Amino acid sequence: MARILLLSNGHGEDLSGALLAQELQKQGHSVQALPLAGLGSPYRKAGVRLLGSSHEFSTGGIGYTSLRGRLTEIVQGQVLYLLRRLMRLIRHRRRFDLILVVGDVIPVIVAWLSHRPVATYLVAYSSHYEGTLRLPWPCGTLLKSRRFKVVYSRDQLTAEDLSRQLQRPVNFLGNPFMDSVLTAEPTPPSSKQCIALLPGSRRPELEQNLQLLLQLMELLPRTLRYSLDLALVPSLDDDSLKRLSDRCGWRLNNGLLQRDEGIAINVRRGDFSAVLQHSDLVIGMAGTAIEQAVGLAKPVLQVPGRGPQFTAAFAEAQRRLLGPTVFCATGKSGSHEALEATAELAMVLLERSQMDRGLQQQCQVEAKRRLGEAGGGQKMAIEISALLP
Repeated sequence: MARILLLSNGHGEDLSGALLAQELQKQGHSVQALPLAGLGSPYRKAGVRLLGSSHEFSTGGIGYTSLRGRLTEIVQGQVLYLLRRLMRLIRHRRRFDLILVVGDVIPVIVAWLSHRPVATYLVAYSSHYEGTLRLPWPCGTLLKSRRFKVVYSRDQLTAEDLSRQLQRPVNFLGNPFMDSVLTAEPTPPSSKQCIALLPGSRRPELEQNLQLLLQLMELLPRTLRYSLDLALVPSLDDDSLKRLSDRCGWRLNNGLLQRDEGIAINVRRGDFSAVLQHSDLVIGMAGTAIEQAVGLAKPVLQVPGRGPQFTAAFAEAQRRLLGPTVFCATGKSGSHEALEATAELAMVLLERSQMDRGLQQQCQVEAKRRLGEAGGGQKMAIEISALLP
């Protein structure tokens, strides 16, 4: 039995790390985690021990996406926090036989500094963004080091691209974060079409996103038969949701968000896979959750917000990553004109999801091309186990 430490830096990365940790534990290994950004809640939920305490910052580990985010991280002390995480790893490094990186250049650097053998899952990078992946310095140089025993990518195009660039094999086995949704029991078909609403998981951006989605719902026509499911993380409890809905002219009543005009939204917590499986169209302002929707061959409609994550720039990059089955209306983020255009496009896509065979087939093709098939976590765990003494 080997001792493995997972390094990850973000909510989506923590989710993938936790799923990998569970598969490695099934292989008989002792696993701990050191989240470099955020509380590491997916690890706690999966029963994976953390190496020391953790702290959450308002940028959620994605401050690098803007100057404002970088300054926020400095003011909040996230850089010093990262250095303390590094020192903790250095102190405890000899306790571990392998470091498993899930993320991007930051955990790659931290793992290299540990002087321990490393396996890497580059979930944050894809050649679909630009056609040829430009790894940030010094990521490429470090990945060529003998310390990095194996490198996994998030899609086949990236595996082929990086294999050429790094002059070493880079493997694509699937994405662990897809396993739970791809293997979930499919929901029986309903007489109504269903729209899934994904406002994201990071607070306080989650509240800002949800307000925009509620404004959008007010613009949808009442003449069509469709249901609305809102997938929420547990951190936004009913008390917080009630305060937000009251401010927006909605009311929370027995798991339903309602307005006087007769709109009703089902509030769903802890049932994310079922919400996605049941949906005909996904309207989202999220990262990993949107990727999971695409992996389930669902058409996606984006609603860019004020950030720090789901801005217009992030949404545009997400469309390049996930392909032509992710749609976005024109207009300034959050403006009434953009929301009106989004509402019109939502109705078009809802009809196409049922009637347009070409769109349905395209969703299936892009799902496999961009995200892969189920079982990625188990396959990685088996290969990593083969590296260990």
